[in-house]
Amino acid sequence: MTLKDQRFFLELSEEIGNHPDKQEILADYEMHVFEMLQEESIDDQNLYSELVKRLGTPQEIAQIWKQETTITPKRTQWLFVIINAGIFIGGALLTLSYNIFHWNWAELLWENLINIPFIIMLLYIMFWGLIGYEIGKEFGHGGYRLLQKTFLFSIVPNILLMYLIIFKIIPYTWFQPLLSFRFIVVCIVFTAFLYPVSMVGYRWGKKVSV
Repeated sequence: MTLKDQRFFLELSEEIGNHPDKQEILADYEMHVFEMLQEESIDDQNLYSELVKRLGTPQEIAQIWKQETTITPKRTQWLFVIINAGIFIGGALLTLSYNIFHWNWAELLWENLINIPFIIMLLYIMFWGLIGYEIGKEFGHGGYRLLQKTFLFSIVPNILLMYLIIFKIIPYTWFQPLLSFRFIVVCIVFTAFLYPVSMVGYRWGKKVSV
């Protein structure tokens, strides 16, 4: 670390103050600067101004992180858990509306959805990638455990539904002509991909946040 970037990080450390994630924030920025200097040569005399140009002043960076302390991990976790539960409940209500009440709008919507199951699965996987990205961007290194907890809480309804279907507690006929052994296997495979995809999103968001 040169004198010029020492000045940048000393100022950043002072401006961040007593932020609970201070050490992780500084470590992320130091790693980013180290990688930047490995990729290109910047004169020591211009380094401080170049860091300010690319990252912002220490005061601006600190202000961003101080604002983000209002976005607590607990709130973020439950926000995504509730959204996922909302998707699950919406699907359950549609299934009941189609199979029990036979409402016209439910039959129309059901017929359209069963023609694009793989598109729906891809969108759901993208949703989990977005969750990982947002957690990585908002919380950086400290978001790893948050993502794990969010995933565990959210995946329970999915696994429960698979259990109910496999053991025929929910009638197979409710999901005809969609449901088949092949489709169940595909659902299990897609579910297995959710966590790796969310981790890719998390790493991407974490990198963008620096």
